[in-house]
Amino acid sequence: MIHHYFPHTADDIREMLGRCGMSDLGELYADVPADVRLRGDYNLPKGRSEKEIRDFFNELGRHNRILTCFAGAGFYHHYTPAVIPYILSRSEFLTAYTPYQPEISQGTLQYIFEYQSMMSRLTGMEVSNASMYDGATATAEAMMMAVSASRKRDRVLIGATVNPAVRRVVATYARYHGIRLDEIAEADGVIRRDDMEAKLADGDVAAVIVATPNFYGIAEDYSGWADACHRYKALLIMNCVPADLALLKSPGEWGADIACGDAQSLGMPLRYGGPYLGFLCASKALIRKMPGRIVGATTDADGHRTFVLTLQAREQHIRRDKATSNICSNQGLMALHTVVYLSLLGDDGLREAAMQGLNGAHYLASQLEATGLMRMSFPAQPFVNEFAMDTDFDVADLEAACLEQGILCGVKIAPRRILIAVTEMQTREEMDRLVKTVKKMKS
Repeated sequence: MIHHYFPHTADDIREMLGRCGMSDLGELYADVPADVRLRGDYNLPKGRSEKEIRDFFNELGRHNRILTCFAGAGFYHHYTPAVIPYILSRSEFLTAYTPYQPEISQGTLQYIFEYQSMMSRLTGMEVSNASMYDGATATAEAMMMAVSASRKRDRVLIGATVNPAVRRVVATYARYHGIRLDEIAEADGVIRRDDMEAKLADGDVAAVIVATPNFYGIAEDYSGWADACHRYKALLIMNCVPADLALLKSPGEWGADIACGDAQSLGMPLRYGGPYLGFLCASKALIRKMPGRIVGATTDADGHRTFVLTLQAREQHIRRDKATSNICSNQGLMALHTVVYLSLLGDDGLREAAMQGLNGAHYLASQLEATGLMRMSFPAQPFVNEFAMDTDFDVADLEAACLEQGILCGVKIAPRRILIAVTEMQTREEMDRLVKTVKKMKS
């Protein structure tokens, strides 16, 4: 009898050992040194039936709580249309890999091509790759791409208002690639242009990394930043939240050379941190420095439109250590998720979802300020769907009180400062419930 997961029965093992002239497995492993050989049985519990396993996990699931989520800080609770999981689960799509023989996988290459087209349009950039692992590594890859393009420069500036988690990943990449990373100072929730220009004047900066919106949810004004960077022969890299680009100026409109970030905000469930999707778009002049796969459209011998992996000489499976990046796969399945999501919502739907988040965030911020117990951390700055507030009480106490009401109130960024996000998922009643909980707090 053949089992799917246990192919060898006791009788099978006995027969195979007999063919080898052995009586037990100990003889088979006799050549393995005794000091590294396992003695006795594995310390594993007895196997369970399928029903017992289902009962076990159902019991674990009963410990979960469904919370109203106002937490953001780079990852947001957006609605996932029901058709997306259905399409992603189809056998012809259920893989994260871009094929090495693209001519036999035209469907996969077509949706990646559509993904690239959509992301280029959303970011206002000329070209996009087939995707990266996540937003933080995409930003780090953008940094390395810029340093490579600059040839002799090894210094990069990064804004203090870029997400701290992204900054840490970028710092790790920089450390092990011999890149000097300096921070652009922050004032009143935004980075200082004068500090950037003073550091650019040293003449050794390859790139400047900024965020839109920034970590505090603020839509910073980057007018003239690209010109300043280019004047000193540096590239401008923008880490952005793509869902917010339905309302904000795109990186291309700001004059950025590279746009990158995490596409999780395009309807991907939070699910304990992944899988998400890093995106990287750039000006056409930088295409040969881009990491990862790029799908292009062409015509076959019969005149039919077809899709290919183009510019493969940049890639690891061709150039090995001389490749533009060590990335050798991509988030293909999540790229398909993005294509389906953007196709379903369209321009108007994406804008409507973003407007619901913006309107909800401004309503909630005003109601929380009206309690007299919370105030905007940066009242002079414009924000989209996320904002920082200072409190008259410890944020940890608010977190505990909100959990009792089934609310995840935000992300604590200081003992008395909290970051709160609103999307199309939170209702007016849920916001009012958060405000009611705040009113019960004591300073």
